[in-house]
Amino acid sequence: MQRPSFDDLAAFAVVARLRSFRRAAAELGTSTSNLSHTIRRLETRLGVRLLQRNSRSVSVSEAGEAVLGTLGPALQGIESVLQALDRGRQGVSGTLRLTATRQAYEAVIRPVLPAFVEEHLEATVEVLVEYAFRNIVADGFDAGIRFGEKIERDMIALKVGPDLRMAVVASPGYLARYGTPKHPRDLVRHRCIHYRMTSAGNLLPWRFRRGGEEFEVRVSGPLTFNDPSLTLDCTLQGLGVGYMLEPDVATEIARGSLVRLFEAWTPPFPGFFLYYPSRRQMRPVFAAFLDLLRPLAASRHSDAPRAHVGAG
Repeated sequence: MQRPSFDDLAAFAVVARLRSFRRAAAELGTSTSNLSHTIRRLETRLGVRLLQRNSRSVSVSEAGEAVLGTLGPALQGIESVLQALDRGRQGVSGTLRLTATRQAYEAVIRPVLPAFVEEHLEATVEVLVEYAFRNIVADGFDAGIRFGEKIERDMIALKVGPDLRMAVVASPGYLARYGTPKHPRDLVRHRCIHYRMTSAGNLLPWRFRRGGEEFEVRVSGPLTFNDPSLTLDCTLQGLGVGYMLEPDVATEIARGSLVRLFEAWTPPFPGFFLYYPSRRQMRPVFAAFLDLLRPLAASRHSDAPRAHVGAG
């Protein structure tokens, strides 16, 4: 068997990641026809089909997944070394611009921020905390952090936060006044606090799953917010039942100021993803930040499925 070239293997990895010859060709700076020829040449040399493709979709074959299992970490390691060398020549300076929700900032950015600013004295960091979804290319951001369901499919996405859970909570005073619901469907008879997702414009659905049963409850109530802190404040005041991210209410649950309901019905889902447009456009200041996140991403399986529940 003729040994395949490193460039051909790297091209295959890009196509497999983006599941698109068109987007991969744009990232690699070549034509779709040239890229297709490269993949056919690689498959011929290896004697196996790496990609299954038709006019509408591209998927990775079983043999292709086996190749990626070894190829992916190797390419990432080579890329990290080359970027480190490049930063050593150029130095890290300029402004790193990120967009994130408050929860994403607390879970992902805040833990690594001290190390970044201490290590790169010539760099500055600008974080825009918001809940609307940003077009990071048009708005001049290096990256954003959101739940996976919010991310466009042509973006590179790394899972950089732990799995999360939603929590249904109410104050002891509310439960004493209105009673404790026994089943999630009982929430239709309670005063629930809505959360409006800024990016989509619709209300956050209250989703529940246990075993093979999965459903949404159409709750109602007098209050709607687009800021989780306001939902928390009103829930603590006993104005209604809240449906929030577990980390946002963990302290209040531990103190007894909030009571958690239906914990068995709110299983984990993939948490936050860092997303950015292309490694070929990566600035040294962003590459340095990404280096701090990579160990976190590796430990949290960056290829995990994207989230199906969102609050940002």
